[in-house]
Amino acid sequence: MTARSRTLNVGIVAHVDAGKTSLTERVLFEAGVLDAPGSVDAGDTQTDSMALERQRGITIRSAVVSFDWRSTTVNLIDTPGHSDFIAEVERALAVLDAAVLVVSAVEGVQAQTLVLMRALQRLGLPVVVFVNKVDRTGAEPDRVLGEVASRLSPEAIALGQVTGAGTRAAAYLPFEMGPTELAALRGGVRAATAHPVVFGSAITGAGVHELLDVLATFLPGTGHDVSGEPAGVVFKVERTNGERTVLARVRSGSLRVRDRVAVDGRAAEKVTGLRVFDRGRLVRVDEVPAGRIAAVQGWSSARIGDRFGGGRGGGGAASGGSWAGQFSRPSLETVVDAVRPEDVGAMYAALTELADQDPLIDLRQDDGRREIAVSLYGEVQKEVIAAVLAADYGVEVTFRPTTSICVERVVGSGTACQLIGVAPNPFLATVGLRVEPLPLGAGQQFALEVELGSMPPAFFTAVREGVDATLEEGVHGWAIPDARVVMTHSGYYPRQSHAHATFDKAMSSTAQDFRSLTRLVLAEALTRARTVVCAPVHRFELEIPEDVLGSVLGELARHHAVPLETTLRAGVAVLAGEVPADSVHGVQQRIPHLTRGEGVFTSGLDHYAPTNGPAPTRARAQPDPFAQIGDWSRIQRSWPSG
Repeated sequence: MTARSRTLNVGIVAHVDAGKTSLTERVLFEAGVLDAPGSVDAGDTQTDSMALERQRGITIRSAVVSFDWRSTTVNLIDTPGHSDFIAEVERALAVLDAAVLVVSAVEGVQAQTLVLMRALQRLGLPVVVFVNKVDRTGAEPDRVLGEVASRLSPEAIALGQVTGAGTRAAAYLPFEMGPTELAALRGGVRAATAHPVVFGSAITGAGVHELLDVLATFLPGTGHDVSGEPAGVVFKVERTNGERTVLARVRSGSLRVRDRVAVDGRAAEKVTGLRVFDRGRLVRVDEVPAGRIAAVQGWSSARIGDRFGGGRGGGGAASGGSWAGQFSRPSLETVVDAVRPEDVGAMYAALTELADQDPLIDLRQDDGRREIAVSLYGEVQKEVIAAVLAADYGVEVTFRPTTSICVERVVGSGTACQLIGVAPNPFLATVGLRVEPLPLGAGQQFALEVELGSMPPAFFTAVREGVDATLEEGVHGWAIPDARVVMTHSGYYPRQSHAHATFDKAMSSTAQDFRSLTRLVLAEALTRARTVVCAPVHRFELEIPEDVLGSVLGELARHHAVPLETTLRAGVAVLAGEVPADSVHGVQQRIPHLTRGEGVFTSGLDHYAPTNGPAPTRARAQPDPFAQIGDWSRIQRSWPSG
């Protein structure tokens, strides 16, 4: 592999069917990586490797390909466009220097286009807009340019024009620009305040060569600064033939084979193998410098979102901040059932591997009911999970109805305490806790009102583990995301033994004592503080023809969606409002039928609202400490900690 002067990591993002994967194929062909571009319809594209991707003609998992253009090594990342796979896009954003936002010259700005552009703007990433499909019947480049300027960014600047739009002879003619104009635009693009617009067709190749020139000319790359220790971020985990590979962006230093690197603060692990993407292939190397994407072997504990090393690697995306939370977490879940009862164990093992590759699946197992639940963004994910389990693991599954993932909010303050050696406490530990509500989004906090030296550090660690486990499943079984837990009392029996004997657990406190007692004491404190169950509510925006407004409003009401704002302009009605998370799919299905296919619906998790009526409960994946309150006499020292 030849060293290059700089590296550019570019993501291709778009609404589903706008032509991202076709554009990737054409780019690789223009760059000399492919002899001929693959076809989504034919199912022979370079980046859609999953059978279901080829079958349905959609991208499900992000893929990385590499090529060289004008002395720049470009790592191109093809991302999903369907909203159900937004987590894959989120992970790609963690490693990007810039993005190409693909917009169809026929359909124009669509629902997911808006969501993606807002995320890119929040991150401060430079964006080049490629208006695709200028050769298709119905293509209107000028209209779409107006939509881009009015709905995405007023600083969208066309770098050329289209002749023969709507025909196979459509061509892109770039404008002539002087050095001063070029320099000013380059500065605006790199500051993410100006967005060049290129027109073309991924199928015919019109405008693609010019797009590559724009990437090399205007976008900021990463130089090979190899000083300092290796640092970066993990953005993907893959398993191929049982082999685990971690994909990571190296942000500073240089990562080498046999390096021992601490990932996310855990014990350092040895790099046993390195590969980089080079002209459509993965090539083994001994070293990966800053700016490149490395395929790392040997990191068994690394998870998506983990940072490794120090220095500049701790930052995410272009802005250097955390990349988590740019998109909302899944607000839905479903229980997965094996068609054949004897496959339950194999199904759990397979889902565990899938959760390793996609942590937002958030696998939960209820041993008592032998139920396994996974988190979802939408219904299409069910089909994907089922297809992967059947094809890769030989396990056939079905799904129960999708439900919302609620949370619990602490209402007031509650305290509880159990003293060592005082009935009914069966554990050799003293734990006193106070739980208090925190503002929305504050997260979980743990504090001490006891001396840090009052007992061994391992016991404090066990208390914190007990706190975390209890807050995962609150009074009604839902997670408690915002709460402060304060340890008010502590006490223990030192390590003891009978004369001439070894350590006697019956006389000495253990971490298990503190872990188990903490869960019970916090459960009692939470019961006294009280919690309220809150369900997820999405904020939606809906753009429809004005003449169907009445029928659409009726449909929204049937799905408990509440429009809060309505704007009318030039025959178009734009509605904004709130809809329960578990009603989003129903609305999405009905809007195309009611709007002649012209409706554009976007939504995202906005907040949680208290539920009406009896509080909904969630099956627990861990032993239930709340069931023991008031009946301490039944608790044994062997009570599990979960």
